[in-house]
This record gives sequence, structure tokens and C-alpha cells, in this order.
Amino acid sequence: MIEFQLDTASGVATYLQLVQQVHDALRLGLLEPGERLPTAQQVVARLAINPNTVLKAYRDLEREGLVRARPGQGTFVVRSLPATDRVAQARLLADLTGWLGSARSAGLGPDDVEAIFRTAFRSFFAEGVA
Repeated sequence: MIEFQLDTASGVATYLQLVQQVHDALRLGLLEPGERLPTAQQVVARLAINPNTVLKAYRDLEREGLVRARPGQGTFVVRSLPATDRVAQARLLADLTGWLGSARSAGLGPDDVEAIFRTAFRSFFAEGVA
């Protein structure tokens, strides 16, 4: 089951963060059709947010055709998103996780790592390599 996390400093609306995390999990194969999302009550208890925020995120996902609410049972994934090679994704995720460990060992904090990533990302895609 997905474990939602919030970045209160991101400036991104909470419900959009939840939607994006479901998109990411679907794209990476971490959520599959048939799996149940946490209940709104579970998300509220874990993140201390308004239940309407969770419900709004779930409604958006339902409008996209990715999940379906089943009264009395929960909200379930009904469709995945197109993905690239799962083996390549897993390898790259492991590589990136290792790099993050090296960054932490070098004394870099989350803001430093994010700045490096954003800069490299913008530079890479600005060169037209997509």
C-alpha cells in the first residue's frame, strides 16, 4: 500500500501532492490494478490533513479513470499508467538511491540535493535531449 508523504515547503497543493504520488507509484509499478489505496481516515491520521483534501485527490484520480471507489470497501486502482522497462526503472532507482546516500555522507541536506537535481534536470532537458 502506498505511504503518502507531504512536502509543506513545496508550494504544491496537498491534494495535488497526493495525486502526483499515486501517478508516480503507478508509473513505477509500485501500485497495480486491484490494489487498495489507504482510506481517507488512514491518510488523515498519518498526515494530519483535512479529510476533504484526501477525498478531492481521490475524486481527481477517479475522474482520470485510475481508481474507483467501492462503497464500504475503499478506493481501488483500476488502471495503471504507461511505463517504461520495469527492470531499467528498478536499476535506475537503486542507482539514484545510492547517489542520495553518497550526497548525505558528503554532508548535503535535502535542499542541496534538490538544487543539484533541479539544475541537472533543467540543463539536461534544455539541451533537447528527451
